[in-house]
Amino acid sequence: MEPTDTLSVLIIGADTKSGSAFARNMQALIDHLKNDEMNVICVETFEGLKDGFIANGAMADCVMIDWKAQSAKDLIKLIREHNKYVSIFLLTEPGDLASLPLDVFSTIDEYAWILGDTPEFIAGRVKSASRKYRKAILPPMFGALMDFSEDFEYSWHTPGHTAGTAFLKSPIGKLFYEFYGEQTFRSDLSISVGELGSLLDHSGPIGEAEEYAAKVFGADMTFFVTNGTSTSNRVVQGAIVAPKEVVFVDRNCHKSLEQAFTLDHGIPVYMIPTRNRYGILGPIPEREMDPKNLAKKLAEHPLGSKAENKTPVVAVVTNSTYDGVCYDAVHAEDLLGKTVNTIHFDEAWYGYAKFNKMYAGRFGMHDDSRPAADRPTVITTQSTHKLLAALSQASMIHIKNGKQPLEHALFNESFMMHASTSPQYSIIASLDVSSKMMDMGGDALMQEAIDEAVRFRQMMARACGELGICKAGNWWFKAWQPETVTMPGGKKVAFEAADPEVLARTPSCWTLKPGDAWHGFPEMSENWAMLDPIKVTILTPGMNDDGTHAEFGIPAAVVLAYLDTRGIINEKSGDYNILFLFSMGVTKGKWGTLMSALFDFKRLFDADTPLEVVLPDLVKSHPERYGGMTLKSLAKEMHEQIKSTRQTQLANEACAVMPTPVMTPADAHRYIVKSQVEQLPVDKMANRVVATGVVPYPPGIPMLMPGENAGKADGPILMYLKTLQEFDRKFPGFAHDTHGVEAIDGTYYIYCLKE
Repeated sequence: MEPTDTLSVLIIGADTKSGSAFARNMQALIDHLKNDEMNVICVETFEGLKDGFIANGAMADCVMIDWKAQSAKDLIKLIREHNKYVSIFLLTEPGDLASLPLDVFSTIDEYAWILGDTPEFIAGRVKSASRKYRKAILPPMFGALMDFSEDFEYSWHTPGHTAGTAFLKSPIGKLFYEFYGEQTFRSDLSISVGELGSLLDHSGPIGEAEEYAAKVFGADMTFFVTNGTSTSNRVVQGAIVAPKEVVFVDRNCHKSLEQAFTLDHGIPVYMIPTRNRYGILGPIPEREMDPKNLAKKLAEHPLGSKAENKTPVVAVVTNSTYDGVCYDAVHAEDLLGKTVNTIHFDEAWYGYAKFNKMYAGRFGMHDDSRPAADRPTVITTQSTHKLLAALSQASMIHIKNGKQPLEHALFNESFMMHASTSPQYSIIASLDVSSKMMDMGGDALMQEAIDEAVRFRQMMARACGELGICKAGNWWFKAWQPETVTMPGGKKVAFEAADPEVLARTPSCWTLKPGDAWHGFPEMSENWAMLDPIKVTILTPGMNDDGTHAEFGIPAAVVLAYLDTRGIINEKSGDYNILFLFSMGVTKGKWGTLMSALFDFKRLFDADTPLEVVLPDLVKSHPERYGGMTLKSLAKEMHEQIKSTRQTQLANEACAVMPTPVMTPADAHRYIVKSQVEQLPVDKMANRVVATGVVPYPPGIPMLMPGENAGKADGPILMYLKTLQEFDRKFPGFAHDTHGVEAIDGTYYIYCLKE
């Protein structure tokens, strides 16, 4: 496929039907463009585009706009917000130029005189501009990959399927080939293809793509990673931490950080984040990052005496949290920078923050005018595939050097330990394309995502008042968000009544104010944290504001089981909360369907509908348990179970305590390697040291790290695990996902060190 194949032109507002001289010439122009094998898309009005320019115009290589069309100026502005490169031709008459606004002049590429130049000439100009645009938007690596795929070279190197021909020699292989298509296999290449450069050496077009990404994302250096941010985290820690060096780390960290400490033999010292009554993850309190507090933590740490280097080498912070709480990164850097010279923000779910003013100052690669010598080195690891547009496992490491700079060549030694000599080139290309997408129109793409999230949030809030379904004796879901916001000028209004334009563009509407009941986080400092608008958490009935369980409740698990039957899959959930991600791919149709499904659930619940109607697969799988039950009776029984065992409160208590570390994760791993471990049921784990981490999902943060003591039999950690075990036994089909736990015949087993 040539980069200039199937060029398209979008024509907006031009008369082609009236029979006038202008209309006849426009039709002749369209005919010439079609004869030149261009795809021509004609749209009569701006209204057809203003709410969906990307869907209607993303593949336009040239846009022609009649200046006389209604709202032409607004449309030009909209196009430039989405794409600063595409050629815009303005269809005007000579007399129009004198009255054109100057800001229009600065955004238009060419002017077409339909009655002055021949249709052939204008068509030639359009096609030439379209070709130049198509080639110009190709980023370095993807452009080189497309060029190479056109050479049709004979392959005498790996991979052995040689552009897919090997698959064609087998019936099942042929099905596989046809499922994915020819280009997938022709672009599956080897490091032997020198024209594309090397991911390990960061040379050629691949190296150029990384340099381009660094520019786009605000970094000094960027590394492309093809096996996920779990690997990116291990690369970063391996490049910085030597054995028996101290790392300050967010206890709300991903399992890959635990694995990094196992590999680099570092000593993790934890900063403890907050949680609210729902178990939603909040930020690390500001005081936890204070230099005096960090020094106290290290001095009192049971393994601190084993540190060969008493100076901590790096601090790791998860930003944003899994539930969408993001830090004042500038202030966090100032605090942590007094203790460490390097800060690692795990931004796996937050790679888009650079591209909207909503997040200014709240991400690692923020604008920083300070001299490098006056600030810490900052590293961010981002899962490009999660909330930007890239293939699965596509990840980036961004580095902005500070007072202790990292050398590219030395950092690359750690990178190469985790990289393959046979990377998937399609993943690399998708990283390159993602960079270009965000460079071309990232602000507009993210603004659309925020706008959609705000519309959904306000719709959820309006349902209460307009439908009267939140009155006593009735119920509805709530969005986890401020109940009131302050508008410009100081007026405080209900969230649902606020101007959506203000909500979608004003960070102060989303900051977590100290003492606000809606968020429920203790120790909140002014401006320390902000709720990300696109991370939408829906609260189900069941919790009181004081953290106790309400008399009436509908556990999230019941709602999710129904949503699954509707083909709606959430990101994560807690006992009474459900997280949905409003990424760039979310549309009104998607969130409208979600809204409809929530109303349908309420209707089915209020009607006390039998489970065999609502959840037939569940009843079929467990007929003795759920046969004859209704949706309401299941929710009631499950709520009573959670309430009577204090499951939600125990989760918070378990995550609030800091287990005693008996040894480092690396030392605990030695016991696994030597098979000096045994699986114990949770009932017999009192005061035993775990060999593997225990990470309940939700919330997804470590409850026990390898080498830590599980505590007393009636302590919050083991009591919580026993509570989950009891829940799973009582409600088959709703079992919890707890990493590090193996459920055997309904009993939780965890690997512990042999005594």
